[in-house]
Amino acid sequence: MKKLLLTFVFTLLLFPLTAQDRPNQGIGNLKYFERAYPDITFTRHYDVVSAEWMVEVKVPDTPGNKDGQGKTYEFYWANGSMLPASELANKENYWSLLYNYDKELFDPANYTESERERIKEFGSAESRKNGAGTPMFFFDAIYDSGSRRSLEQHIVRLSFLGNRTNVHERMKEPLRKVEEKILELAKTSPEVKTFLDNIKSNDAYQWRIIAGTNRKSFHSLGIAIDVLPKFQGGKQIFWSWAKDKYPDTWMLVPLKNRWMPPESVIKIFEEEGFIWGGKWIIYDNMHFEYHPELIEFNFRR
Repeated sequence: MKKLLLTFVFTLLLFPLTAQDRPNQGIGNLKYFERAYPDITFTRHYDVVSAEWMVEVKVPDTPGNKDGQGKTYEFYWANGSMLPASELANKENYWSLLYNYDKELFDPANYTESERERIKEFGSAESRKNGAGTPMFFFDAIYDSGSRRSLEQHIVRLSFLGNRTNVHERMKEPLRKVEEKILELAKTSPEVKTFLDNIKSNDAYQWRIIAGTNRKSFHSLGIAIDVLPKFQGGKQIFWSWAKDKYPDTWMLVPLKNRWMPPESVIKIFEEEGFIWGGKWIIYDNMHFEYHPELIEFNFRR
């Protein structure tokens, strides 16, 4: 993959920052959510009391049926965090739901010394536990994942690339399209065929908290999937496991020493609304998450 210089802008967008540092995500960016979730109705109005935009989100009971019955939720835009009224006073504790996700993979060899230290701090147990994090309120609304009981009404079992797995019903069709494209490509690409033959499991839904934090994993919503290989060839696949072996230099593991799906496979996932965890600073190379709003925001402006 193409090697690019890590820029200061990249650093700003992927770290938990002070309010002064965070890029402004104006209400105009609501359009990326509207494009990403066409069956969901978004209505906005300005609240003069809080001096914040409010967004009403109507989620249909049946995905895809925009005109059917549904539930309506109210959120404050809050720089793209989509917060309920009860959390507006705590908005500094949350990231924007729209953040930088690059088309190309950055080479860790280009990190400066100060960036390495900042990444190390970002991956520390204290930062993971007490730092700002992803607000889950909007996702809990659209995936009905406020509780495990409500969420599991929407979990379906399917076959993906030769393995059975459980996913949220909203991810069923995007995954079907991903599988169709990958299987077609495998007919002419030895690299993709080898990748498929090496898949051990595809693990998606599992109700759990992210290790070292108090926040739910997107696996808990059934919209994340880990494509685990049978063999890694001695390469690193997950930042936390690498950290156990290289506590001070885990972020510097060369790209050639990290297990990765073929670039063509990653691009297929992205075409269907998924992001790949291998592009995160705290890399998770087996991991894909369904976030069509991020693909719209970063690739289709």
